This record gives sequence, C-alpha cells and structure tokens, in this order.
Amino acid sequence: MTAEEQKDLLRRFVDAMNQRDWRGIRNVLHPDFKRHSKAAGEAVIEEGEDLIHFLRGQFQAFSDGQEEILDMISEGDRVAVRHRFIGTQDGDLGPFPATGRWLESEYIAFYRIAENRIAESWAEWDNLSALEQLGHDQQPS
Repeated sequence: MTAEEQKDLLRRFVDAMNQRDWRGIRNVLHPDFKRHSKAAGEAVIEEGEDLIHFLRGQFQAFSDGQEEILDMISEGDRVAVRHRFIGTQDGDLGPFPATGRWLESEYIAFYRIAENRIAESWAEWDNLSALEQLGHDQQPS
C-alpha cells in the first residue's frame, strides 16, 4: 500500500468506530490483529473481536463519543496517528459511574499495516487527566 492508502485505511477505521460499524471495523483489521496499551487496562488485546468488545464498552460509557484524526504520518508499514476522543460520560466506565460530564482527550497510536489491513496497534493516553475531567478524582471504593 502507498502511504496515502495506509492513511485512508486508518480513516476508514475511525469512520467505522464513529458509526459503530462493527463489520466495517472487522473489514479493516487483519485476522491476526493485536493491540498493545497499558492505558486500556489490558496490556494486549489479542484479536479483533476483543477490540470490538472494548470499543462497545467505550461507547456504552460515552454514547455520543466520537474519534477524530488530528495528524497522521505514514512510513514503511507504520502509520502514526494523533487522535482526539470526545464525548459525554452517560454510562458506567468500568468501576466509575456515569457523571454526565464532557471528556476531550487526545491520544497517540501507532499502527502496523500488513496485507492491506491493520495488523497491530500501540495506543497510549493520559488516564489521570481523563478521570479528572470526568470528576473521578477519588479511587472507587
């Protein structure tokens, strides 16, 4: 794939997330997809269906949640993306109850492309800032 085709693949991935198009997400993920992210609580998601499960939970906590691509750089088989997530926490987020508060959070992700699909990703974000924005300044009991 060319650099522009790789960027377009990532745009389709984000569009599918925003539309809650789980089939569209499956179509852009490689069968051997893995995601690495200590920020998400699980260091590694081992397959695409686990990522979809994670995203469903995210969008249950933020029913109006949307992802946006701010910057993208593609080189070789890698694409670096600076994302923004926005939404209102109108559902439980793990142990944190809904607050009705707005979240705007940027995060960084790197993607490896193989066979015209997203084969691997590394994503990290600032959980502390996100929890503070949502009013979860204390650890749940």
